[in-house]
Amino acid sequence: MDFGLKGKVALVTGAGSQKGFGRGIALVLAKEGCDVIVSDIDMEGAKKTAAEIISLGQKAIALKVDVTKTSEIKQMVQTGLKQFGKIDILVNNAGGIFSLKLFTEKTEEEWDKEINLNLRAAMVCTQEVLPQMIARKSGKIINISSIGAGKAMSHAPVYNAAKAAIVSFTKSIAVTVAPLGINVNSVAPGLGLTNFGGGAPLPGGVEKIIEHIPVRRTTSPQDIGNVVAFLASDASSDVVAQNIGVDGGESVL
Repeated sequence: MDFGLKGKVALVTGAGSQKGFGRGIALVLAKEGCDVIVSDIDMEGAKKTAAEIISLGQKAIALKVDVTKTSEIKQMVQTGLKQFGKIDILVNNAGGIFSLKLFTEKTEEEWDKEINLNLRAAMVCTQEVLPQMIARKSGKIINISSIGAGKAMSHAPVYNAAKAAIVSFTKSIAVTVAPLGINVNSVAPGLGLTNFGGGAPLPGGVEKIIEHIPVRRTTSPQDIGNVVAFLASDASSDVVAQNIGVDGGESVL
């Protein structure tokens, strides 16, 4: 594909896991011609992803960032701007769930951790990146939500609530900045073989869940990366405030 992204600079949070959607997104954007700021709390993972991007002929830097800390987000954005001069594309991908517990078993501390990681982090990243996009009247922001934003999942109530809030946040920010030349949308992945839930077995098992997915397979990082690349391109200039499901049809059942 050629989405016309050559010369663009992308910031992808949570791109260090070698099994995660973030790495897949970063690599697809690099193949489309983007230089990439790779951030993750796992610096070794971020370095591996950045090295892959460099091997594709693009520039990349790896940054160790805990996106639940505002000061580290500010430093990440400042470093990215100093290195590349601009950030054209922001992908708020960092997220996750700390335990697959029922709501009655979760502590308030666990609620706070999941809400901070899955909602607040994206809000702060957006606030930090937007000013230079507004100044240039150009930019693309893609938030990674989840199929869980619209489904009942007994093992992920707080995570799902945060991801539903991401969808709402996306819509509100999108209509605010669209007149300024900035597109904001979200992507809702289905089940992927990532480190979701810290790698803990999913209730019912992956095979059982796949039986209820129309395409009978899990969602791959490449699947997500392809849609993010489209949303990051001018081909999606009339796509605003949408939450696009990439889940093999599971969300419509």
